Amino acid sequence: MLPLIKEIKDVIKWRELLWQMVGREVKARYKQSILGYFWVILNPLAQMLVMSFAFSIILRIPTNAASNIPYSIFLFVALLPWNLFATSLSSAASSLVNSSSLITKVYFPRTILVLSTIIAKIIDFLFASTILIVYMFAYHIPISLNILWIFPIFFIQQIFTLGLSLFFAAANLIYRDIQYLLNMIILLWLYASPVFYPVDLVPEKFKIIYQLNPMAVIINAYRQTILGSGAPNYTSLAIALVLSLVVLLLGLSYFKSREKIFADNI
Repeated sequence: MLPLIKEIKDVIKWRELLWQMVGREVKARYKQSILGYFWVILNPLAQMLVMSFAFSIILRIPTNAASNIPYSIFLFVALLPWNLFATSLSSAASSLVNSSSLITKVYFPRTILVLSTIIAKIIDFLFASTILIVYMFAYHIPISLNILWIFPIFFIQQIFTLGLSLFFAAANLIYRDIQYLLNMIILLWLYASPVFYPVDLVPEKFKIIYQLNPMAVIINAYRQTILGSGAPNYTSLAIALVLSLVVLLLGLSYFKSREKIFADNI
């Protein structure tokens, strides 16, 4: 835990640089684009419409426990956090490679490069979430105080994402094949998580696998609190928190152990 505490202190010390990098990341993404930031909303909306047609009309996947919920909303509640996870991981893995000139010339905590990428994706996520809010009002989805659970759930998700991002960012700088491997992992992981289907459909003998998949637990927790108006499964969420903290400590440890040779691998 001591390396983590030290790293947090360093990031706080260099917070102005962090926010500058976040601003640069957000502004550069849609520079010279006609639609600009509207792409942040358009991309997930198009995904949701196409997937809703494919999985609810053609494949007719039920929402089971949330059978009174339109499939588009059922899907979108999971798709938004999944897209945040996938895009954060993919972009963060390339963050060191894309900032090679800074690494070789200026000293600052290298974790800021990874963290700034993730924060920029969170900003995109917040904009895209407006679609879900509009849909929930349009379909008169009831909201209870249990929706406040989304904050600790979101926090656990970001701990897990940061841990993996630190590992893949450092590994990708040293072994460039990692970015291709990561794309395959993310695709397989998508189908191994209950994004398109309810966790109720998973056979009982495979439930333990889902318990050990933090993203499966997190996605199901979002659905339980937002659509089910109930509290998440405390045991599953606790396991996800512990696994996420372990991943963060291991990811940070690997990142720091390779930090001294970053410049040599540019």
